[in-house]
Amino acid sequence: MSEVYELLSRIKARKPLVHHITNWVTIYDCANITRAIGALPVMAHAIEESADMVSIASALVLNIGTLTPQLIESMIHAGKAANRQDIPIVLDAVGAGATKLRTDSAHRIMEEVKIDIIKGNSGEIGTLLGVEAEVRGVESMGVKGDPIEIAKTLAREKEATVVTTGKQDIVSNGTDTYLIDNGHEMMGSIVGTGCMAASIIGCFAAVESDHAFASAAALVCFGVAGELAAKSDKSKGPGTYKEQFYDEIYHLDEEKVKKLEKFEKV
Repeated sequence: MSEVYELLSRIKARKPLVHHITNWVTIYDCANITRAIGALPVMAHAIEESADMVSIASALVLNIGTLTPQLIESMIHAGKAANRQDIPIVLDAVGAGATKLRTDSAHRIMEEVKIDIIKGNSGEIGTLLGVEAEVRGVESMGVKGDPIEIAKTLAREKEATVVTTGKQDIVSNGTDTYLIDNGHEMMGSIVGTGCMAASIIGCFAAVESDHAFASAAALVCFGVAGELAAKSDKSKGPGTYKEQFYDEIYHLDEEKVKKLEKFEKV
């Protein structure tokens, strides 16, 4: 069995509960993609229950895309509970570098909570490391330096797995580094693919303690589904493409993954 597909088969068999405190713009997409791949989503944002929900979850996904000060408090509250119970945490640093609130909030979360997987585009990841980067809204306009070395350095500094998404995705825990070349340009035509990728990474981390390989496998499957959706005769534009993308995630099997996976360990 393909190593990547073996993790996907675990998700389908175990149906892990993935707790999200996430982006209001894409919360519906994150819930649907989590369910489509075989896991169970829950979105509990209130601080009064966010930590309680962690106790029955297998992973926690934090996304600062539509942050408020109250939401950050809930994230930290839930994150500390996850740390106590050794539940993996994914932080999607959406828009870090675009505003002071986002950048400061991302740093605060990482300081107060042990994050297992830090995800962002090259500008966001560069910002978290403190190198010169430009982020406009939630889009990366560029970063000064080698994105692979930046990912490795941040991973070592934070003792975490770092995921840098882009035309080529980079995953590194500071020692093991993976480059993933799956995906399609149509994925950039719909809002929310980055947030959905964080959800998929959370699903894989819920069933695999090697978070670097789990993240790489998640992005391989995500990218393969994106490629297959673009090839579908039913995909005519962003709306129909999104529908096909959900269907391809749902119907991924070992043959498709093994045939189309494009990743390497460097």
